[in-house]
Amino acid sequence: MKEWFEYAAVWLILKTLGALPRAVARAFAVSVTKVLFWMQPKLRKTAEVNMRLAFPDWTEAQRKDVTGKMVRYLGWMAVEFARFPQLTKENIENVVILDGHENFLEGQRRGKGVLYLTGHIGAWELSSFAHALYGYPLHYMARPLDNKRLDALVNQYRCSSGNEPIFKNESARVMLKILRDSGTIGILADQNTLPAEGVFVDFFGKTACTTTGIARVALHTGAAVVPGYAWWDETIQKYRLRFEPPVELVETGDADCDVFQNTQRFAKVIEEIIRKHPEQWVWIHKRWKTRQTGEPALYDF
Repeated sequence: MKEWFEYAAVWLILKTLGALPRAVARAFAVSVTKVLFWMQPKLRKTAEVNMRLAFPDWTEAQRKDVTGKMVRYLGWMAVEFARFPQLTKENIENVVILDGHENFLEGQRRGKGVLYLTGHIGAWELSSFAHALYGYPLHYMARPLDNKRLDALVNQYRCSSGNEPIFKNESARVMLKILRDSGTIGILADQNTLPAEGVFVDFFGKTACTTTGIARVALHTGAAVVPGYAWWDETIQKYRLRFEPPVELVETGDADCDVFQNTQRFAKVIEEIIRKHPEQWVWIHKRWKTRQTGEPALYDF
């Protein structure tokens, strides 16, 4: 019964936001997001700690400004997600334009598949959805929700432009096949990782445990690693789906060293993107939660 009510609530929200005029839906979603954020003191504290770690020279006013804008962009992304059924290849340019797409095409031309390196930046759900409408569908790593009805609903929206999920229990085998067929895989690479699955690399001047999966797959397959992200450009009142040049891999022959060095490179790429658009990153995740042995916890709550 609980799962059914959760599903019904999300379905109603999506349908409502999708039916309202975009400006009205955005205003409504931002108001709700602000209330929900205010009701979660731990999330507010996490954002504050993260900003102090990343930008120690920021003032209190700067942190509050970025936090407020982050909440706004989260509300906006909920609206964009709800409006997926209305987006088509004919109208996508009204919402998202391509920027630096030659960088993605360069990675694709190499013929060994593309690992679309991204993070929780701007409208990350919209980025892969829009790219599929432009003619470049991808497979995305999916972590199934506990509520199966809700999981099916979310994936129905995500996949309606041509994208397909890869589930954790089949990820390795499926990923290799996709890349052998010169396909594209989207991977969010900006979250905390357990030591068994990552290495500690520099991220905003502080060590952060970071997944090694992307580096291992890229080194094994030769796939191009192309950073991409959709950020809101106020000057044109649209999202720019920006692609950076493929990240050239370090290949010394020392497997452990290569995994570490390339994971560091990918983390620096994500860091540089966040520095350009700090208000469009999701600061409420405990990115530096995992610490090396002997190091004190950074989140004491």
